[in-house]
Amino acid sequence: MNKRHTGERQSDRKRCEGCRARGGGRMECSWKTVLLLVCASLGVQYTAIRTLRDSLSGPCQGAYRCQTRHHRDSRWRALCDDSWMPVESPRKHILLFATTRSGSSFTGQLLNQHPGIFYVFEPLYHVQQAFTNSSSRLRRSLDRRALLGAYRDLLLNLYTCDLHFMESYIRPEPQDHVTSSFFRRSSSHALCSPPVCLGGMDAVAADSPDEIWCPKKCGALNLTLASMSCLSKKHVAIKTVRVPEVGDLRTLTEDPRLDLKIIHLVRDPRAILASRMMAFSDQFRAWKIWNATGRQPRYVDLSQITSTCKDMAASAETGLQRPVWLRGRYLLVRYEDLAFNPIDKASEIYRFVGLDMEDRIQMWISKNTNTNMSSPSEWNYRYSTTRDSRATAENWRLRLGFDIVRTVQNLCNDTLALLGYKQVHSAAELRNLSHSLVEPRPF
Repeated sequence: MNKRHTGERQSDRKRCEGCRARGGGRMECSWKTVLLLVCASLGVQYTAIRTLRDSLSGPCQGAYRCQTRHHRDSRWRALCDDSWMPVESPRKHILLFATTRSGSSFTGQLLNQHPGIFYVFEPLYHVQQAFTNSSSRLRRSLDRRALLGAYRDLLLNLYTCDLHFMESYIRPEPQDHVTSSFFRRSSSHALCSPPVCLGGMDAVAADSPDEIWCPKKCGALNLTLASMSCLSKKHVAIKTVRVPEVGDLRTLTEDPRLDLKIIHLVRDPRAILASRMMAFSDQFRAWKIWNATGRQPRYVDLSQITSTCKDMAASAETGLQRPVWLRGRYLLVRYEDLAFNPIDKASEIYRFVGLDMEDRIQMWISKNTNTNMSSPSEWNYRYSTTRDSRATAENWRLRLGFDIVRTVQNLCNDTLALLGYKQVHSAAELRNLSHSLVEPRPF
């Protein structure tokens, strides 16, 4: 019993060595204890500040460069080699903002041809697929705001060259930062060229179509090498058709880490519908039956075009009003203007983003807008960009029946008027291609 009491007294004595009670209930601590508390507090504050600063900067950027957590992380160690440091000139962040089947693949390739641009084709596809493949219970709990938040987070990380961020969404999940499931990787020159792909060097020199050789020559995509390539480029451009309205991008335009330029690509809704009917036969089967028979099926989903018109008009109205957060950051481009005058319109796009349009880009435009492919099987692909652009712009008038056209005109009347697309009032007027339905109009 005495030993137990003696042990308790010794323990109490040790606890009191740091701090002793004084009169009036005050506690006085030794200088050693105070010093330890101060050091611990400073350590916590330093860790918090450093973590915040790291999170606000991309890998190897700013004063911290390779001294940040990115250098200690094995994923980023290779990126911090001096030979792959990002260029010090101001980085352009370009977003091609469009809707499905509006000519965005072709327009995106105009940016992809620039040697200083790291171009990514529709990375938000992976986010959408990840959410869609979740359990039905999870899908019901997800709202538009959550999905848009995920979209914005991914865009921000891609603009800072953190391609590893995509690993949360790519299915199947990449192993050791390597994946064979990167959507439309072959649409990006940077992802099919050194240092990402060494096997494609001969094909790049021969200017062969990416869709043919990239998957075969390059193998699986190493996301660390892709991030290296991104950091070595001066600018980043991304194409997306999955953000509904330009207002959903406001937080990115106001983010001080970005210098975002938004190219809003629009197209005649009647042409969009005709293109979707050809590209996505299953989803638009009812429309195809209507077009073939002239009779509207009761189960046709009119929202497949009305939602497109609504979003397109809302974005155009917002952009053309030039709000402070979009001032100098928004350019409206009609696909038809680009198809009719590709060189002039491409020059306007490059002036807007603040880059020179090099001769190689003009050569690509000439090659890909005035062609009758002798072997179309080589490019028999849903997202082909090689075509006679002038014919493509209005050949929907030969494919859609007048009854469908009249319905779309009634549903999208305001959108057509806002964007300068004329309506037709007879089948004869619809088929008369000598009369353009695109009003000359500056935006």
